Amino acid sequence: MSDSTGLVQIIEAALLAAGKPLTVAQLGALFEEHERPANEDIRAALAEVGERCEGRGFELVDVASGFRLQVREQLSPWVSRLWQERPQKYSRALLETLALVAYRQPITRGEIEEIRGVAVSTNIIRTLHERDWIRVVGHRDVPGRPAMYATTRDFLDYFNLKSLDQLPALADIRDLETLNAELGFSEPLPEAANGESSQENESSREDEPHSEDAVTAGESSESMDEIAVDSEDSQEPADADGQEQATHGQG
Repeated sequence: MSDSTGLVQIIEAALLAAGKPLTVAQLGALFEEHERPANEDIRAALAEVGERCEGRGFELVDVASGFRLQVREQLSPWVSRLWQERPQKYSRALLETLALVAYRQPITRGEIEEIRGVAVSTNIIRTLHERDWIRVVGHRDVPGRPAMYATTRDFLDYFNLKSLDQLPALADIRDLETLNAELGFSEPLPEAANGESSQENESSREDEPHSEDAVTAGESSESMDEIAVDSEDSQEPADADGQEQATHGQG
């Protein structure tokens, strides 16, 4: 590394160019072995990059997949206009399903339906899979061996979380609006019109074609409305994208 080229500038440039999270190891791999800085030096440089972002339109965030430079959330309404397509909006049914997976994982589709009181559309599960927000981590050892779902590292990255421990405490959540605010979303979800049932609303919304998100890295301009999971006896969230759940002995 040239004496005239500072480590902080190299780290900052790499994060800007990558457009995705980079780990300390990935940043270290940018250097030849004889000039590679220690991990402690890289972390110190990252801290300085973060300080330099103060008062600017972007910030350094530490998410599950590493460190990422992204536009600040409050600027999303203006920055998102750079894209012609409107960001995809998700139905309340999809977001309730996602929240149940996040808080109750590993959980089966049948267990989600039992809690919500309505059938879960196949399109909801497919959409969550396509977004890489959920994955199958095993099968419940009961007749039919239903798949068990858990959240992924991409889920954490998308919602600016380093681990599931950063999810709002379930005991503190009383409605979907609360979770919406905790996760930094600003737009409320549309309600079902003319008294249509939640099951009908779920199916009709999720049958709509998907569009790419017109958002900056790490931000979501769709509103992840909160989840009215009104039970406080949920399981502790498991590590996202972590250990495979046992396929036996779970009821």
